[in-house]
Amino acid sequence: MAQQITLAGGCFWCIEAAYLSVSGIINAESGYSNGTTTNPSYKEVCSGNTGHAEVVRLTFDSDVISTQEVLEIFFALHDPTQLNRQGNDVGTQYRSAVFYHNDEQKALAEQLISEIEADEIWQGNVVTEVEAAQTFYPAEQEHKDYFNNNPENQYCQMVVSPKLAKFKKTFASKLK
Repeated sequence: MAQQITLAGGCFWCIEAAYLSVSGIINAESGYSNGTTTNPSYKEVCSGNTGHAEVVRLTFDSDVISTQEVLEIFFALHDPTQLNRQGNDVGTQYRSAVFYHNDEQKALAEQLISEIEADEIWQGNVVTEVEAAQTFYPAEQEHKDYFNNNPENQYCQMVVSPKLAKFKKTFASKLK
């Protein structure tokens, strides 16, 4: 059965690239969510003044990959203890958030955060927001499948590629 969940974990290029390689993911679409400006541009979101987070809205087949597994991948892809940043990407647009589409997703996200903190997987408290998904605005065309379309880009080489290499090792059994 197809479901959607919207995730914010820093730059959407990294999150999108990882999920596009996961079995059961039907679509991974970069965009902007949970802000105040109508139909914001990348430049506006990057200013930090719109309230939006860079997100990836996932459509997944829950008969192939569970919501739990989608969330486990998410928490392995980024550092959920960094408030309003991921590495050198700084600002509220890079916050960690699970924008859920139903009550089950909310409960699973909250449970997983509790488990991560209890198991002390990360140093520090998890700052990931768990909020209902609001309006989603797709990113501009040039941001879609950015990593695969721009492998020579310096950011892709320095940031995205190493994250993906680690991700693919860790989640090899989940890849297409």
